[in-house]
Amino acid sequence: MKIIIAGAGAVGTHLAELLASESHDIILIDENPEKTEPLAGGNYDLLTMNVSPTSIAGLMEAGVAHADLFIAVTPEETRNITCCMIAHTLGARKTVARVDNSEYTTPEYSGMFKRMGIDSVVYPEELAAEEIIEGLKRSWVRQYWEVHGGALCLLGIKLREEARALFGKPLHKLFDVTTPYHIVAIKHGDATIIPNGNSELQLGDIAYFMTTKKHIQTIRKIVGKEDYADVKSVMVMGGGHIAMHVAHAKPANISMKIIEQNELRCQQLIEQLENEDVMVIQGDARDTDLLIEEGISEVQGFAALTTNTEENILACLAAKRLGVRKTVAQVENIAYVAMAEKLDIGTIINKKMTAASHIYRLLLDTDVASIRRLTIADADVAEFIASEGSPITKKSIREFRFPSGITLGGLVRDGVGTHVTGSTQIMPGDRVIVFCKSGLIKDIDSYFAVPDSVINRVMSALRA
Repeated sequence: MKIIIAGAGAVGTHLAELLASESHDIILIDENPEKTEPLAGGNYDLLTMNVSPTSIAGLMEAGVAHADLFIAVTPEETRNITCCMIAHTLGARKTVARVDNSEYTTPEYSGMFKRMGIDSVVYPEELAAEEIIEGLKRSWVRQYWEVHGGALCLLGIKLREEARALFGKPLHKLFDVTTPYHIVAIKHGDATIIPNGNSELQLGDIAYFMTTKKHIQTIRKIVGKEDYADVKSVMVMGGGHIAMHVAHAKPANISMKIIEQNELRCQQLIEQLENEDVMVIQGDARDTDLLIEEGISEVQGFAALTTNTEENILACLAAKRLGVRKTVAQVENIAYVAMAEKLDIGTIINKKMTAASHIYRLLLDTDVASIRRLTIADADVAEFIASEGSPITKKSIREFRFPSGITLGGLVRDGVGTHVTGSTQIMPGDRVIVFCKSGLIKDIDSYFAVPDSVINRVMSALRA
């Protein structure tokens, strides 16, 4: 697949590195040589070009007429929209534009953007806010993701001493076909494991469970997290766009305090959040005395959402020392994600990785409803829809030999979620949740797609 990425900033660079590992034909364009130079001489299989993303001649030189996907992620919203429109006109099959306006992401405007030649718009701050809300709703969960409107749920849970009954035993002895959940991935130290029946859990692992909503409390009990208080109030360090979206999207039962240093920004937040249960405080959230004065001992959640990664990590550590159990850190520097996890920060949010996950699903040929890259694990999770006539519908799961590092976490049929066992028979229209080591999604794609031979027979019959 030929992919052109316009903008060699943080999002564009990370996306280029991610996609280059997938054996795609990647071209990264930016008029600033200083931004493309680090990648040009690196170990990544991609081409860099120093041309303007809005230059027709430059886009033609990059081969946009033959591009399967054109992604515009420059810092300027209007520029992204403009170059996507030009790329579409010049022949790009699909276009994606990064925007800075949440209004553009509403479904009512999707048709308008399609007519403009833009297939999808991505607002990283809003996507990050959604993840933060899910993290705050469940204080005992590191990551939470609902599939198909909540028919299935993914929970990433840090295993502490309270879960000792699970340690050192093969999974096939802990769980059987009647168990209403499935461990689909394990983060052990720096390694990510897609487990089989002989895999074992250890103290400090992050285990990813897939289950249905009615069994979430069962999982909470077996991992020993019943004493974790639900988040009813949260304190936020930093009043940027992400904090504002969190304030707008938070559940009504969660109260919120935002601590922001800039006086003008505080006034803007007060005006924009006047109808929300949010208190805006001007001050420095790095000041422990201020946190104590504002009642940090009485809150159940703390989110550090400034643009400074180091300050966010230190603030979360300070909040934990002051008794806050659930902390969320915005970690903009990808190199710090692993370190933040080792420091036991809690939920880690990275806008670049969130945006990349959103864009990445556009690369697959199958009808994939959603795909997410687990921030603190080297794994992908995707929702595939089984097509009529696809190989996955031809026999039971135990009869397939899936590539190593891939497992099926569950399926949704007629709106009802269930876990997958060896005897499961996938039916056309089923939504199947697939977990795999990063980079292996394409290896499972062919199981769910209709073979070309079938398509050719159908077309021949129609022509006859």
